[in-house]
Amino acid sequence: MSAPLNEEIQHISYCNIRPVVFHGYVAPFIFIYGAWLYVWIAIYGTEEYFEGGLIALAIIGLIQVLTSLFCLWSIGVRCALTCATVTDPFKADWAKVVPTPNNGFTQLVRLHYDNDENGRELWFIFQKTKYIYDAEEKKQFFPLSFPDNHSIKYYMEWRGYQEEAEIKTAEKQFGKNNMAMDIPKFMELFHERATAPFFVFQVFCVALWCLDEYWYYSIFTLFMLIAFEATLVQQQLRNMSEIRKMGNKPYVIQVYRNRKWLKVLSDELLPADIVSIGRSQEDRLVPCDMLLLRGPCIVDESMLTGESVPVMKEAVETLEMDHILDMELDGKLHVLSGGTKVVQHTPPSKTGPGLKASDNGCIAYVLRHGFNTSQGKLLRTILYSVKRVTANNLETFAFILFLLIFAIVAASYVWIQGTRNLERNRYKLFLECTLILTSVVPPELPIELSLAVNTSLLALTKLFVYCTEPFRIPFAGKIDICCFDKTGTLTSDNLVVEGVAGLKGAEILPAIEAPLETIQVMATCHSLVQLDEEMVGDPLEKATLNAVQWKLTKGEAVIPIKRNAHGLKIFHRFHFASALKRMSVIAGHTPPGAMDTEYIATVKGAPETLQKMFKDLPSDYDSVYLAMARRGARVLALGYKKLGTMSHQQVRETTRDDIECNLHFAGFIIISCPLKNDSKSSVKEILLASHYVCMITGDNPLTACHVAKELRITKRETVILQPPNESESSWHWKSIDDSVVLPAFSLDMRKDLINVYDLCLTGEALLYLQSDHPKLLKILLPNTKVFARVAPKQKEFIITTLKSQGYTTLMCGDGTNDVGALKHADVGVALLANAPEKLPEKRRQREEHVTGADGDAFNGKMPLSPPSGQRGRLTGKAKQRAVARGDNLAPTQKKLASMLKDLEEEEKSQLVRLGDASVASPFTSKLSTVMSVCHIIKQGRCTLVTTLQMFKILALNALILAYSQSVLYLDGIKFSDGQATMQGLLLAGCFLFISRSKPLKTLSKLRPLPNIFNFYTMLTVILQFAVHFTSLVYLVREAQKLDPKEEPVNLEAEFKPNLLNTTVYIISMALQVSTFAVNYRGEPFMESLKNNKPLVYSLLFSAGAIVCLACGLIPDIADQFQLVQLPSEFRNTVITVILTDIISAFMVDRTCRFLFGSGRLKQA
Repeated sequence: MSAPLNEEIQHISYCNIRPVVFHGYVAPFIFIYGAWLYVWIAIYGTEEYFEGGLIALAIIGLIQVLTSLFCLWSIGVRCALTCATVTDPFKADWAKVVPTPNNGFTQLVRLHYDNDENGRELWFIFQKTKYIYDAEEKKQFFPLSFPDNHSIKYYMEWRGYQEEAEIKTAEKQFGKNNMAMDIPKFMELFHERATAPFFVFQVFCVALWCLDEYWYYSIFTLFMLIAFEATLVQQQLRNMSEIRKMGNKPYVIQVYRNRKWLKVLSDELLPADIVSIGRSQEDRLVPCDMLLLRGPCIVDESMLTGESVPVMKEAVETLEMDHILDMELDGKLHVLSGGTKVVQHTPPSKTGPGLKASDNGCIAYVLRHGFNTSQGKLLRTILYSVKRVTANNLETFAFILFLLIFAIVAASYVWIQGTRNLERNRYKLFLECTLILTSVVPPELPIELSLAVNTSLLALTKLFVYCTEPFRIPFAGKIDICCFDKTGTLTSDNLVVEGVAGLKGAEILPAIEAPLETIQVMATCHSLVQLDEEMVGDPLEKATLNAVQWKLTKGEAVIPIKRNAHGLKIFHRFHFASALKRMSVIAGHTPPGAMDTEYIATVKGAPETLQKMFKDLPSDYDSVYLAMARRGARVLALGYKKLGTMSHQQVRETTRDDIECNLHFAGFIIISCPLKNDSKSSVKEILLASHYVCMITGDNPLTACHVAKELRITKRETVILQPPNESESSWHWKSIDDSVVLPAFSLDMRKDLINVYDLCLTGEALLYLQSDHPKLLKILLPNTKVFARVAPKQKEFIITTLKSQGYTTLMCGDGTNDVGALKHADVGVALLANAPEKLPEKRRQREEHVTGADGDAFNGKMPLSPPSGQRGRLTGKAKQRAVARGDNLAPTQKKLASMLKDLEEEEKSQLVRLGDASVASPFTSKLSTVMSVCHIIKQGRCTLVTTLQMFKILALNALILAYSQSVLYLDGIKFSDGQATMQGLLLAGCFLFISRSKPLKTLSKLRPLPNIFNFYTMLTVILQFAVHFTSLVYLVREAQKLDPKEEPVNLEAEFKPNLLNTTVYIISMALQVSTFAVNYRGEPFMESLKNNKPLVYSLLFSAGAIVCLACGLIPDIADQFQLVQLPSEFRNTVITVILTDIISAFMVDRTCRFLFGSGRLKQA
């Protein structure tokens, strides 16, 4: 496969549509019809071969209809049959766009041509994104490029669109800033679903049943099909209207155009517009992605990332002018994303250079708009990600082919045996053969598979886990390696500042007793902001500021609460960057009576990063911080540098490099990160459930190894791969306490290293192995338990390498630093920072048994009513409020209303809303707990096993049906219309309840089989069918002995009940119902059969109905379904055979399951 053009498109081809007469479903068939009519009329003769001729015409007609339908089902087939391919896009009218896997479906899109001064421009729109042809260099289509890669100088000097002509050109190029989604009409969507392959196939089957005079059964099936599809269409329309509401509503905004500030609607904004943006009023969100030029903001990004903590955004005016904007690096700090909310803004200074708006808003430059923004990308993910894949499509196809072999054998037998009797109606015979072939593909298949995934989606939503890509749920059942970030994922956000070490050796001083310079570093070096009455920002920084007992004001100043010391104002921040592992701040104060401000630079970061920046290092620097890290504490080195008096201009021109050198050492701040309440139990459960677990963190390797040991991720001695140093001249493995030192490469990797020690790799070691020992890296990677000091890009590399080695990976982290890894993992789970660890009280109460009035009603007690006088004093408004609450309803009605409300919520929960989903990951947990990973794996396993057992049940039922319709058909056995309808109803009920199985509360050590097409499934299906086949043959022979047929069978005669028909109907129905009980997987992946009450009741009802019919307990019902009374001795034989059959099938399945029925973890 060729390399994809970008993240969305795999490849593009060009074509023109041919005239209709030359389409593949018209021209060839004109010749075929003509040829057959000539052969039929001129050579064979219509009188001798009347039926054969009609059957051949019907087959040709069916092939033509199928060919034309294939043009609807597959864009590839449509292009092959209706289009002429061209290589030059300028000679084409249409383009076939194939998206990358799991990114929507192939589309045929119209090409548009625009003539401008640069020549002829060629473009198309695919999935709401405009693609333009680069005719000069690349000769390929590229997404519309936006002005997001210029220098800071370019942005600062830009003065918006100066002329009306420029605005018109930009509007033509970029389009308007709207995220409108056209909602199709009901009939359009229904037409789309009604021409889907399975629906057409089901309607075709219904037509065949009608021809075979199964009127009731056909009408019942058709009604069920149409009702199901109509419900899905209705749900789809509701979801579309919900997604449509997610787009931003236009409002008036100030824009600098034609050299003046104008008021325009936000949906008219264009990339490169200069706008004034202020605090969001009402529900006015940031209308598109903007670069902040002047004035800082605090933004709530929960609609995009799901994170509830507002983040600080700084203007680019402080950056170096020749710096080129990098959206990945600079976007987090300097770009306001569309769909977010500005909660606080500071107007730009009036004295500084640059534009100022009349409404005192911050000045921003529009980078991207419409569906190209971060919000637009999330909406496109929700709209276009593949939602239907529940099992491997290739395997499903192979499984159906496997069943088709049996059906072809049965149909061939019927045709060969039937044609021997020259009096038999060939038309009826052909119809029966077709019915046998179609019985292999169960019409319920797509419904059952979608039900299984929807049930899991719903269950996860109730656990506050939201999924934007449901096709990933079955992947969760196949996970081999679970990777976790440490900080904020496994460890809590409730950090404890133990104090400051390194000033008096390893002694830890309480933060409040540290020297003034150390306290000043802790008080100023942070990114916290005061929002209204609340301080927001990183929990670690909040804990540090509280520990030194200083407070932050709205004017970016920090002042001591108790201590007699002067405050400091923060003038400039060089923000923390994962790649740099440090942050620095310029702060200052004006001494009493002085005119000039005295400045101080404060720095904090990873001890090994800051080590080279200190000019006066204590001799025990390494030993102190390593000792603290070994016991699991988070260690940050602190440094400062007095800058003296400086002008504002000098402060602005001071670079990061100027500050981060010749620093004075101010100690190590020691912060303990306690584990989250359920981290230990969750990791233990995941490990016991046959998964590999590893930790991938940016933290110190010693701290990471300590946490890994606490969580039992590592159980043996851990060795870390370290670079050459004073004691070792080459790369080597070293234990945490330095007691073990091993050569890096001159030992037997498996025998002397992997089988003896747990491994830890650092980011530095990863880079070295990647460049110098790539083969060794492939061996080490799946066996490494801890990855420490890794950059975000390296997290992504670890996940993609593990995937390329065939491991199914899960990554769990926060939605900010781990985006790449979360996106690339088979299952990415974003835990939201600062989210609660437990269910909100309100929700938990609703999920528990209803208490109060509702509970009393169900305990047989009536709630006490208020005194009559009190009741009478209700005002009109109070009454309305009471009615709205439902106080006027009787307790039972209230319960019903509550249940209806829950049902409505269930429907809504299938749609993921903005604010629930994170742009970072397919799964988002609104609860900050690793237990969410356990829930996802449980649901994944449950869905996988449900799919597997459905295939087994459908296969067995199809085989039983194929036999009943073939061999028995020739003996004159045929079900009546009423019998077929009842059989359909009972099976539909069982299928509905089997797909709603719930997982167990704990994960099992056993792993489910990852694929449908496996030895266990094949063997159990063949052996169970052999058991059923034996039972059927034996009972048919016994029935024939009791009721022998004298005259030849007339298949066209009206249905008459007889002993043979009754026997076959009862046993085939008993066998089909028993397959549910026998093949229900149950524990250890889902609730046992006895706990799945709806299914148990459904099976008991079906079994009861079969016993009643077999024993003739209710003669009227037996007459209704055209069954005869079985002789008492034969009835006992039938019941004995059925029971023996069920027990034998059960024993066969359990033996096969014991021997071959569990999955194996991929060996590392």
